[in-house]
Amino acid sequence: MASDRPDQLPKLYTQLADWWPLLSSPEDYAPEAKLYHQALMQACTKRPVKVLELGSGGGNNASHLKAHFNLTLVDRSEGMLAISRALNPECEHILGDMRTVRLDQLFDAVFVHDSIMYMTSAQDLHQVVETAYVHCKIGGAALFVPDCVRETFQPYTSHGGHDGLSRSLRYLMWIYDPDPADSTYLAEFAYLLHDERGSYLEHDLHLFGLFSTTDWMNTIASVGFTPRKIQFNLPDAEGGWGTAFLGLRSGNTGQVHTLNTRNRNT
Repeated sequence: MASDRPDQLPKLYTQLADWWPLLSSPEDYAPEAKLYHQALMQACTKRPVKVLELGSGGGNNASHLKAHFNLTLVDRSEGMLAISRALNPECEHILGDMRTVRLDQLFDAVFVHDSIMYMTSAQDLHQVVETAYVHCKIGGAALFVPDCVRETFQPYTSHGGHDGLSRSLRYLMWIYDPDPADSTYLAEFAYLLHDERGSYLEHDLHLFGLFSTTDWMNTIASVGFTPRKIQFNLPDAEGGWGTAFLGLRSGNTGQVHTLNTRNRNT
């Protein structure tokens, strides 16, 4: 994952990066990763083999997708890449900014998960979509999976965490929009950490971008993709549904599809 500015990387991706596996376990991603695999397989005109993930973070999605694809993982956080290398040693890892990285190679498909939320301006969003386009083969597709779009945004709180061998983490997350007139909202985290030193608390602030479905579709079309909206059925997700977008380099017409999973925890 990456912030939209170099000096604004949240603590979670810098000094607290090694706690990431206790905040977000790879096992939690299995049902979603199954849907992302299915979406890319259906969108590409030929079976995708080489896949580029932009903003790959700690590699939780990659830990499942690598069974199906030859993955190249790009992120701008050294700490998160270190976590992913340990989890996914067979994948290529590259330090880079998803807005500007150029790898001088083409991929069958491109995948951008919730790291896209750190793009807080229309220009940032356009740059990421353009990066996906210039790395995508004809007949391939790019899949963008934001946490929400403007039409579906709702403030909420959630909590979670996991226990490790010698330390534990619990978190409280508060999602809210202090200024509905702009293109951003906030996620505030309180992390309660426990290790050999005892228990202590860390606060973290994440600034996220918020764009409408029309903004997404227009941006995807503006770089040369054919845009398509997808709705993922995730019963345990906030609201039960997730909106995502495909950019097709195959000339297919846009339409809405629904992909389902029975249970997020299986």
